[in-house]
Amino acid sequence: MFIVKRRVFAVVNQKGGVGKTTTAVNLAAGLALAERRVLIVDFDPQGNATTGLGVDKTGLYPTVYHVLLGGEPTEKATLQTALPSLRLLPSDIDLVGAEIELVGMERREYRLRDALAGAAQDEDFVLIDCPPSLGLLTINALAAADSVLVPLQCEFYALEGLTHLVKTVKLVRERLNSTLDIGGIVLTMFDGRTSLALQIRDEVHRYFPGKIFETVIPRNVRLTEAPSHGKPVMLHDLRSNGAIAYLELARELIHHGGSAA
Repeated sequence: MFIVKRRVFAVVNQKGGVGKTTTAVNLAAGLALAERRVLIVDFDPQGNATTGLGVDKTGLYPTVYHVLLGGEPTEKATLQTALPSLRLLPSDIDLVGAEIELVGMERREYRLRDALAGAAQDEDFVLIDCPPSLGLLTINALAAADSVLVPLQCEFYALEGLTHLVKTVKLVRERLNSTLDIGGIVLTMFDGRTSLALQIRDEVHRYFPGKIFETVIPRNVRLTEAPSHGKPVMLHDLRSNGAIAYLELARELIHHGGSAA
């Protein structure tokens, strides 16, 4: 069953190196291969989602920065990717200044929300790849989103970081976006051979029952190789464990319509 209403997900974790961009890019690709129309918003100044989808950032104009602060139309900045159903709103290092420039602007928390609302809303899914922080860019993403999707590495500090994120989501829901919820937690870089990974998995299920996706993303060499080729893992090695996992995660997201329960 196709999703009728566009669903906007902020892919968030303030801790770096947890597979956030990997999840945003490959989940978007999995949804596109399932013939859903997808827009991925690269909202990280590092622009890793942009390069991971094969876009050269040299001299790139306009980007999400110019949409956010320069008044450029969202459609003008949006690029087609190698997958017909997947489009990209790209980013580059210019976005690093947005945190400061936004401070004095009207509706500073709603700039991304307004930009997305003003564009043609013909996607089934929008995935916003957020920076590894809880600053003003991430707040913009949370104000624009329907749900939060949290990639969570099964390691020692995972639950502590998740607790801070949940508090931030609660504050945003109270003050900026009353409909925001946690759409699901995705366990990433999972190695079932270690007792710590199994312990963290069980702890997350205990503290956040009904919020964990059944699909677990394994540690996989092909997942780490794919960005250097400018491709989602499905276009790099469709039969790899990483590709299969993200295709299954996309199926799960479609089936539940944004709820991991």
